[in-house]
Amino acid sequence: MTMKPLPKKVRIWEFLQDFLSVNLGIALYALGWAAFLLPYHITTGGMTGMFAILFYLTKFPMAAAVLIANAVLLICAFKPLGWKFVGKTAYAAVALSFFLEAGQQIMTGDDGQLIQLLGPGQDTMACLLGAFFNGVGVGLVFITGGSTGGWDIIAALINKKYNISLGRILLYLDFIVIGSCWPIFHDLRMVVFGYVTLAIYTYVIDMLINSSRQDIQFIIFTRKHREICDRIISDTVHSATVLDGEGYYTHEDIKVVFAIVHKRERITILRMIHEIDPAAFVSQSRAEGVYGNGFNAIKP
Repeated sequence: MTMKPLPKKVRIWEFLQDFLSVNLGIALYALGWAAFLLPYHITTGGMTGMFAILFYLTKFPMAAAVLIANAVLLICAFKPLGWKFVGKTAYAAVALSFFLEAGQQIMTGDDGQLIQLLGPGQDTMACLLGAFFNGVGVGLVFITGGSTGGWDIIAALINKKYNISLGRILLYLDFIVIGSCWPIFHDLRMVVFGYVTLAIYTYVIDMLINSSRQDIQFIIFTRKHREICDRIISDTVHSATVLDGEGYYTHEDIKVVFAIVHKRERITILRMIHEIDPAAFVSQSRAEGVYGNGFNAIKP
């Protein structure tokens, strides 16, 4: 399928969207920690979860720990993973440290303790809200092809050397971090809430990423293929592919138009088809993870 090249203005707008999405995602992730998880002594997986445990034990600032650890890991990752990965992750790590520090400063009361925004005894609601904000935040970063650093760097290094699934590596590390709460604090509540937070957080990320990658695939059997293709090209940033077909029952030749458009354009395309050729036979299906010009960029 031939796609029209995206105009320069569109590429700049996509870059700005990615930049804003990364920053919004990191801010929401930091909000989940500072406003809900840390004040209620809840942890979860990831390197941030590990440093939350360190914070509970020693009050060592999470922002500083995240920044130091990511700096060391990125230095180790520069050669095997390349400057593009390191550059993107370095920015996210610095931004995460900034937002974490700002969030903790805002949520610290006059007595030096973190304010329990929902009031005492609201651990369950704090767990749900913290996991939700964490999931939405990281999901927004992942959609742009970014990374928040931490375990992602370790997983990428292990995957490059041993070809082990990234998801499996991250899952093992998360279980180790959450499980360590028991021998350290002897608090079953922390372990249970940690795994609940991890489950919700992972689910929200999956839902956000999958919904953002949903496009619509149209297969249109029509005798007015030229008019339909011209309208697709003129009214959207997409193009179409025309295939030769034959109706087996009638043995008549017919053209088959194959096009993929964004989910929000589905109604527009259907109305367009009805206007041009009401007799057209149309099949639509969901297409997840469409990459190329006019859709998601394939990001290294």
